[in-house]
Amino acid sequence: MTKSVAPTTASPVLLRGFEYRRIDVEGVVIRCAIRGAGPPLLLLHGYPQNHLTWRHVAPALAEEHTVVLAELRGYGGSDKPSPDAAGLVYSKRAMARDQVGLMTQLGFRQFQIAAHDRGARVAHRLVLDHPGRVSRLAILDIVPTRHVLCNLTRVVAAANYHWFFLATGSGVPEHMIATDPGYWVRALTGQLLGEGASIEHEVMEDYIRCFRDPRTIAGSCADFRSAGGIDVVHDEATIAAGQKIECPVLVLWGTQGMVRSEPLNIWQQYALDIRGDALPAGHFLPEEAPGMVSAALRDFLA
Repeated sequence: MTKSVAPTTASPVLLRGFEYRRIDVEGVVIRCAIRGAGPPLLLLHGYPQNHLTWRHVAPALAEEHTVVLAELRGYGGSDKPSPDAAGLVYSKRAMARDQVGLMTQLGFRQFQIAAHDRGARVAHRLVLDHPGRVSRLAILDIVPTRHVLCNLTRVVAAANYHWFFLATGSGVPEHMIATDPGYWVRALTGQLLGEGASIEHEVMEDYIRCFRDPRTIAGSCADFRSAGGIDVVHDEATIAAGQKIECPVLVLWGTQGMVRSEPLNIWQQYALDIRGDALPAGHFLPEEAPGMVSAALRDFLA
């Protein structure tokens, strides 16, 4: 039986036709929005965003799927548990467990996933830790965390500078972001958007609203700290065991995005069945090229 939780302060931006719910998953409340009928499809967002990342894509996908827009722990309207020194609370393993539990409570034993940025890293761990639960996986504008950290160059480090800033200890990024959350969110997204692209004012303000909560800043920084710590430990164990993603995988990336090398060649080392394509956009594919993303996902998930 699904355990719903009373809402916290509501976002002023809601997607028309979606039912909003907050569901307790083993003590962590995950906020989600649901619409449609048909095969279940979980959509996961990235940093520094929330479920609104999918606002131009989700309605089209809901014509053929039961779309679940979920917010990661530490982000949006989901719970933001206090980080721990070992990084376990915001490990991708823990964040993936949230999403599996959410889909289970919603009655979906098997489902598909499309995920962007941080959400795609959560999805990568999810399909490894819970084989058989996901029938198809779409990854947007990332290569595996382990690959990034094991193949650092000056160009890669410059493109991903925020990884290292956000992972800094002693409360440094938390303090600096809290001083002016609007500047940080606008500056980072502005650097990663493709030429001529923009995000609607009211949506950007909602992203910033979330980062005015110190718990969002702390949780998201913990997410990045875990990436270079416990997540790599888990990834190395997976590699040592010879485990790869078993379900079909679609990889989409922006020609002006964060992926600086041929992602299909990289992902072939981590998955058995890979296909994909580059789109003429920056990092935020669902927001910059929603028509092309929707078409690619509908074709892949059909």
